[in-house]
Amino acid sequence: MSGSSSGDPPGDSGDDVRENEDRSAGSSQTQPSPEERPRSTAENEAVTIEDDGVLRWFLETNNETVVMTRDVLSSVAIVAVVGLLLFGISGIWPPLVAVESGSMEPNMQKGDLIFVVDDGRYAGDAAVEGTGVVTLERGQETGHEKFGNPGDVIVYRPDGSQLQTPVIHRAHFWVEEDENWVETKASEEIVGDATCSEVATCPAEHAGFVTKGDANRGYDQLARSGARTDVVKPEWVTGKAMFRIPWLGHVRLTFDELLGGMLVPTAPSSTPMYEPVPVTQTPTPAGPETTSGGGHGDFAGAAALATTGAGPAVAVGRAGP
Repeated sequence: MSGSSSGDPPGDSGDDVRENEDRSAGSSQTQPSPEERPRSTAENEAVTIEDDGVLRWFLETNNETVVMTRDVLSSVAIVAVVGLLLFGISGIWPPLVAVESGSMEPNMQKGDLIFVVDDGRYAGDAAVEGTGVVTLERGQETGHEKFGNPGDVIVYRPDGSQLQTPVIHRAHFWVEEDENWVETKASEEIVGDATCSEVATCPAEHAGFVTKGDANRGYDQLARSGARTDVVKPEWVTGKAMFRIPWLGHVRLTFDELLGGMLVPTAPSSTPMYEPVPVTQTPTPAGPETTSGGGHGDFAGAAALATTGAGPAVAVGRAGP
């Protein structure tokens, strides 16, 4: 019958045609080009400078030497970024110092890593005029405390010498030039019955800070006491301690001990002095009482980078109480 014919050949249907067309279209749409196909492991190993360029080869090759180089460069980049961030916050380099002795105990321990900033930053309201340092004397009046006691803990160079190693002690009070500070400012518990004439650094030859380790009985400005330095001028101050990271400084100290001080010149540490220190003895020439950081900081920082590999120890110098 003519009405039964739909115009399609026997055995062939429109649905079959459409399915074939859809299959063909889908195949052409999902088929990735050779350039878009992900490389197999074997293809990665076959990456060459000639075919892929130096940059792509360096980033994708599985060559063991190149992979190791990439890992080292990645670590260096991370350390550099951390170092730059710390420098931006602290304003000084190195921004971290490792404590080498116990004269600031119990508030700082040997092996602590201390974050320090420029002394002009984050200054308290009671800071000595022209500086960013709050002394223990003023801290007692205002409630300004750092590391368990009133006043700021500063990093300074004894006698301002670049040959001396930095000291990290608390600033106790400020004295003016020619001031008889032993009689006007010093604590009787520390100096006893001593008079200004019995102390080589009194009267003060210049204005500055009188300092002391928290565990020491004597001021640094007394004979055979602490760091054995003159009154600390503001320009001798290289930083101000902000907070500590327990034990992490041992990494830096251990490595330097292994090298016998080749990275940074070594010096005897200032040890805690639990007994009263005579103040009438003839003062000995000032010597490096604590460990180093400061002027050798760039070198020490580079050495720390090479030895620790990453993390906050990027710029670890050494400073000790």
